[in-house]
Amino acid sequence: MATKTAAARSGRGTTPTYRCAECGWTTAKWVGRCGECQAWGTVEETGQPVARTTAAAVVTQVAKRIADVDATTAAFQATRIDELDRVLGGGLVPGAVILLAGEPGVGKSTLLLDVAARVARLGRDVLYVTGEESAAQVKLRAERIAAVADTLYLSAETDLGQALGQVEKIRPALLIVDSVQTLSSAAVDGSAGGVTQVREVAASLINAAKSTNMTTLLVGHVTKDGSIAGPRLLEHLVDVVCQFEGERHSRLRLLRAVKNRYGPTDEVGCFDLTDAGIEGLADPSGLFVSRTKDPVSGTCITVTLEGRRPLLAEVQALLAESANAQPRRATSGLDSARVAMLLAVLQQRASLSLSKDDSYVATVGGVKLSEPATDLAVALAVASAKTNQPLPARLIAFGEVGLAGEVRPVPGISRRIHEAERLGFTHAVVPASPNGPGPVPKGFTVREVSTLTEALALIF
Repeated sequence: MATKTAAARSGRGTTPTYRCAECGWTTAKWVGRCGECQAWGTVEETGQPVARTTAAAVVTQVAKRIADVDATTAAFQATRIDELDRVLGGGLVPGAVILLAGEPGVGKSTLLLDVAARVARLGRDVLYVTGEESAAQVKLRAERIAAVADTLYLSAETDLGQALGQVEKIRPALLIVDSVQTLSSAAVDGSAGGVTQVREVAASLINAAKSTNMTTLLVGHVTKDGSIAGPRLLEHLVDVVCQFEGERHSRLRLLRAVKNRYGPTDEVGCFDLTDAGIEGLADPSGLFVSRTKDPVSGTCITVTLEGRRPLLAEVQALLAESANAQPRRATSGLDSARVAMLLAVLQQRASLSLSKDDSYVATVGGVKLSEPATDLAVALAVASAKTNQPLPARLIAFGEVGLAGEVRPVPGISRRIHEAERLGFTHAVVPASPNGPGPVPKGFTVREVSTLTEALALIF
């Protein structure tokens, strides 16, 4: 009894505890789902926590004043892919660890293989470690997208120790690991892709990158809900986290920086994925706007902001008399609930009879428009389809529409107008704001509206 009491007092009892590998939540009994972060399968037995203290060690490298630190070693090195450099803040930083995540088939491996070839052509050694494909499969894709270079090395490895051995032998300036979930360490229990294995693999690769000043690009898998697979700690350890997005049936791919220690996180890179490879799109608006000789009813051009980047997109609407008591409401590329709200506003505030019509509202090119600034364009496209009157040519419209029928201001009005003017548009219908639309290009006509009925009366 005395022994049990002493053990209980010292905190080293035999009763185990369980801790979530994702968030650190602890519980007295095992559960399949964490009670804090709601993650499945992350609760592991750890035993009773033992309080420890770490004594001060002998300093091997004296701290420097910040003014004496040489920052030239962390200068950006351009990849010659403008869209990627834009998102990263200027290029690759020596010693930086970048995590690129995305759904299967979105083009992650194709983009990174292109990056590897471009960096290798600059005379630097690049090591591409693939755990999902053989070296021959990667070579075939490299030949297809013209990404073969003399100093680009391929290694098909799933063992972390072997991969680190290749790094020691080649000493590359750039390391690409495709993917971090396929590597495993023999020193850690668990299968590849598990929480413990991913944590160990990431920590070892990050340590190698920082100690050798080697830029490292890691490919990460995503879960069913779109989040990065593995422990949340992975996103905290790396320097940059990028999301590669795109519809499977669309050529457009968007690269967003979720976390960036070296630059902004509101930049978006646009890419065109084809059979011949992947290319950056400096002007992707052409993918989202149809080219017709004469104006067609039911279409309206809008300008949406992806990060800080304005992009032109076209909204199309089609109304048909419904044969059912309950009209059909179909959308593509737009939020169906928001489109239904706009249809109700048009009927109640603008006196458009839509209750007996099937409505089909879609975007061109498969682009997804989630910004409220596209409300006015959707409303005008529906009104144009209902009245069978096309909108004037070279006209754009943007603004948020409220339930009372008011048109609310949106950010970046002047930036949107300048982008439209650059692409040949001459007129814009924008929400009225206290400070006005801002600087307007010479010869460009801007009409400010406060309500939806005012916008409809201005055009129809």
